[in-house]
Amino acid sequence: MTATLVAKDLAGGYAVRTLFEGLDLTVAPGDVIGLVGVNGAGKSTLLRLLAGVDEPLAGTVSTNPPDAFVGWLPQEHERVVGETVAAYVARRTGCADATADMDRAAEALGDPDAEDAAADRYSVALERWLASGAADLEERLPVVLGELGLDVTADGAGVGPDSPMTALSGGQAARVGLAALLLSRFDVVLLDEPTNDLDLEGLDRLEQFVRGLRGGAVLVSHDREFLARSVTAVLELDLAQSSHRLFGGGYEAYLEEREIARQHKRDAYDEYAATKADLVSRARTQREWSSQGVRNAMKKAPDNDKIRRKAASESSEKQAQKVRQMESRIARLDEVEEPRKEWQLAFTIGSAPRSSAVVATLSDAVYEQGDFTLGPVSLQVSGGDRIGITGPNGAGKSTLLRALLGRTAPTTGSASLGSSVAVGEVDQARAAFTGEQPLAAAFEDLVPEMTTADVRTLLAKFGLKADHVGRPSSALSPGERTRAGLALLQARGVNVLVLDEPTNHLDLAAIEQLEQALESYDGTLLLVTHDRRMLDTVRLDRRWRVEAGRVTEG
Repeated sequence: MTATLVAKDLAGGYAVRTLFEGLDLTVAPGDVIGLVGVNGAGKSTLLRLLAGVDEPLAGTVSTNPPDAFVGWLPQEHERVVGETVAAYVARRTGCADATADMDRAAEALGDPDAEDAAADRYSVALERWLASGAADLEERLPVVLGELGLDVTADGAGVGPDSPMTALSGGQAARVGLAALLLSRFDVVLLDEPTNDLDLEGLDRLEQFVRGLRGGAVLVSHDREFLARSVTAVLELDLAQSSHRLFGGGYEAYLEEREIARQHKRDAYDEYAATKADLVSRARTQREWSSQGVRNAMKKAPDNDKIRRKAASESSEKQAQKVRQMESRIARLDEVEEPRKEWQLAFTIGSAPRSSAVVATLSDAVYEQGDFTLGPVSLQVSGGDRIGITGPNGAGKSTLLRALLGRTAPTTGSASLGSSVAVGEVDQARAAFTGEQPLAAAFEDLVPEMTTADVRTLLAKFGLKADHVGRPSSALSPGERTRAGLALLQARGVNVLVLDEPTNHLDLAAIEQLEQALESYDGTLLLVTHDRRMLDTVRLDRRWRVEAGRVTEG
C-alpha cells in the first residue's frame, strides 16, 4: 500500500533543551529525504519521533492511511544475547511484532466468551501480518543471506538463520542489517546510518533498494556519495542557527543552494552592519560639530550681543536636529542578525620523529583465525607511504592491519616492524573508549603527560564538553567516541597513522575536516574505508585490495 507520513509543527529534544521546533515535513510515496546536520543536531531524535518511538515536545505525526506500516531501523545493530539471525531479522522487519499481535488476536478469537470485536481485531492483525511479509520470511531469508555472501557452507561455516548475532563480526552484522532491510515491506522507511560498516557491494545493494522503493523514506547518512545517488530532497537541521530547512532536489543541489543561501545571509548582514556603522559615525560627527559650535559661539559672542547669541542657538539646534535625524534613521533600520559561525572540528594530527625507512614487512606470512586464512602475503610498507585499503567485509582487512602492526604472529612465514614506529589508530570498534571509566579519566590514562585541565580543553575543541567528559565512555554515542579517538591523535605524536573506517558515525563537516588534516599529515598512512568520496579526496600513492584472504596491489 502507498502511504504518506506527515509531521506538523514538530518540536523535539530532551530534558530542558529543545533541538528543533516548528518543523513541518511531508513524506509522500517516492520521496527519499536525506536528513543532515552536525552530530547532536537532533537527526536520530527526529527519526524516533517520526517512528512513534518517542513523544514530541510539541506537534503531531500522522500517516495516511492511519494503519500504514512505518519501519524504523536504528543506528546501531543491537546484539541481544541468545538472539539468532532469523529472530533479529524478524524483529527488525516488524514481522515478530506482527506475528505476536496475530497470535494474541487468534487466542482472543478462540475464547468462547470473546466479544464481537475480537473477529475485527483478528482480521486487522492478519492483514498486518501478511503485509509485513511474515508469511514467507522463513523461505526468503536464506536466499537473501546467500546473495549477501552470508550463506552456510557444506562444513557448517558461514552465517545462517540460526547463527547467534553476538558471534558475528561488525561487517557481518552490517550485512544482516542490510538483509533485514531488503526483506522488509514497510510503507515508510526510516533509516539511521544504514551505510555504516557496509562494503562497496553492500552500499550498491542499499542504493538499489532505496532507489526502488515505492513508498517514502527518511534517512540519515554521512556517506556523501550515497546521499548524492539516493535522495530526492534534503532536510537540514542547523544546530548553530537553531533552524531547519527543506531543500528540494538532490544532495549536490542542496550543497549549492546552501552555499548560496549562506552567502546571501552574510552579504545582507555585512550591508546592514556597514550602513549602521556609517550612520552612527555621521551622528557622532554631528554631535561633535554641535558641541564645538556652541563652545565657539559662547567664546566669541559678547554678553550683550543678543543677535549673535540667537544665531548660535539656532545653529546649535540645527546640528541637534541633524543628530536626531541620524538616530531616527538608525532606529528605522531593519535589524539583520549576524550569522553564527558553525562549530567545526578543527584539528591537526600530532607528528613524531620519522620512523625507519621500512615501517613493516610481511614475507610469505599466513594468518589463520578459526576457519579464515589470510595469505600467504608478501608486502612492504615504507616510511611516508599513503595506502588505501579496500575490500569486502570479512575479506581480512582488519587482520592485515593487525599483522602489519605486529599485534598477531603469523602461523607461517615472517613479519617484522621497523624501529621508531609511533602508531596512532582509530580502529573500527573505537575500542579505546568503550569501558565504564569516565571519558576524561580514560583519556588521561592514555596521555599521562597531559594535565586534567589540558585534557578537558582538548576534548572541548572536539565538541566533548562538561556533559560528556564525566560520563562513562560506553555511554557516549559512536560519533562522540570517534571524536575522542581523533582528539587522541592530536594529543599524541604519531608517524604511522592507521584509520579503520574513520568516517563511521562522523558528521559531514567533521569528515571534511578529517580529510583536510590528512592532507597536511606527512607520515605513513594506512586508510581502510568504503567511503568513495574519501578515497577520491585523500591523497594516496598506493592501493591495496583485500579479497578472500588475498592482497593485490593496483
